[in-house]
Amino acid sequence: MPLDQMQQDFALALHDTALDRRLKGLGLSQASWMSIAYLAKASEPLTQTELAHCLSVEQPTVVAMLDRLQKAGLIRREVDAHDRRMRRIRLTNEGAQVYTEVQQVAQAFRREKLQDMDAEILRQMTRLLHDLQQRLEEPGA
Repeated sequence: MPLDQMQQDFALALHDTALDRRLKGLGLSQASWMSIAYLAKASEPLTQTELAHCLSVEQPTVVAMLDRLQKAGLIRREVDAHDRRMRRIRLTNEGAQVYTEVQQVAQAFRREKLQDMDAEILRQMTRLLHDLQQRLEEPGA
């Protein structure tokens, strides 16, 4: 795994509050910027339920947050082509621009905070954090 990808995985695993503070300068809460990132990285538009699962939150929480993102012009909800009851979420052009800004801020943050870490230690810590996250997501955890 390339070092940039390891740094990104490690920083995402930590959800560092210092990064959250920097991204608030863009007017985004942690839930907002993480939602934008998941939507930008998805191979196809996510449903509200899928996004709630990605964020590990309840669906009503996601609906309220998506309402704010839609009002800000960063996302749009579209009726699913196969199931009219479902809504798929897409980033607007403005949302994609915000994602580019989020990436720039996050990349600068990762480089600043993780540049001196040994690559092998970073790899081990990232693997351990992912293992712990998977255990915590198991039913009954």
